[in-house]
Amino acid sequence: MASWQCVACSKELALPARVGRRDLCSGCGAELRSCRQCAFYDPSVYNACREPQAERVLDKERANFCDYFQPATSGRPPAAVAAGSSGAQDARARLDALFRKR
Repeated sequence: MASWQCVACSKELALPARVGRRDLCSGCGAELRSCRQCAFYDPSVYNACREPQAERVLDKERANFCDYFQPATSGRPPAAVAAGSSGAQDARARLDALFRKR
């Protein structure tokens, strides 16, 4: 059994290596086989997925049938994967400074 965190509520979960499409978090009821719960999820890349062969999924919060799904066991906090993280804000500030109007 692997141990990982739900990105929705940060509850520590003990789940088998294969997560089913209908599996839910025991803490908040979030669907576990979703893009946000996957090790390949990265909002800073195209399609928010670092796996180039994965099919496009529009709703990153809902369960899907992606063949490349792997539970995100890195222990990343939910704030680190949010699109509005401080890294994105820093990048935006640098772009604004670079292209500021004169």
